[in-house]
Amino acid sequence: MAFGLVAVAILVVSGIRPYDRATWWMEVAPILIAGPILVVTYRRFPLTSLLYGLIFVHAIILIVGGAYTYARVPLGFWIRDALSLGRNPYDKIGHFAQGLVPALAAREILLRGKYLTHRRMTAFLSLCVAMAISAGYELIEWQAALALGQGADAFLGTQGDPWDTQSDMFLALVGSGVGLLALSRIQDRQIGALEAGDRGAG
Repeated sequence: MAFGLVAVAILVVSGIRPYDRATWWMEVAPILIAGPILVVTYRRFPLTSLLYGLIFVHAIILIVGGAYTYARVPLGFWIRDALSLGRNPYDKIGHFAQGLVPALAAREILLRGKYLTHRRMTAFLSLCVAMAISAGYELIEWQAALALGQGADAFLGTQGDPWDTQSDMFLALVGSGVGLLALSRIQDRQIGALEAGDRGAG
């Protein structure tokens, strides 16, 4: 609940004077869709605290990107200068999270819903879900580019990179893989605690 209230407060502040209003709306749209779903399902199907925390971090990444546009986020400039990069890489952080968070969300739903019990197949399909979401987002960006022309530049955040789509999806792949490898055991423990609580309540 605290994560949600903080995210809403930051969202409201970010929307007061964003760099580009249309870009802000497009970037925060996933939050406006997922937020109510999380609220409605909170009591019936609460998620692990790990997943809520990751969703919160991803939401902040999206909100900041929407407020500044990805190519102008100050953190990205700092990373660019520190690593001597040729562009602001903040959008790559977003795509890394775009792989990590959906992969763990899919994994949690598949395991808790008893759709799968084999851990390796669960990991594989969770990665596939994350990549499908990444590909879907790139298709949305493509349609935005066709509909808005130059007006979509801030939303796309390509910064002149002809391989931006491919690198975005690669970062999502890396994010999903890192999340599944590094956080699955923590998630399993928290899922076990939730299920034990459900049995105790029953």
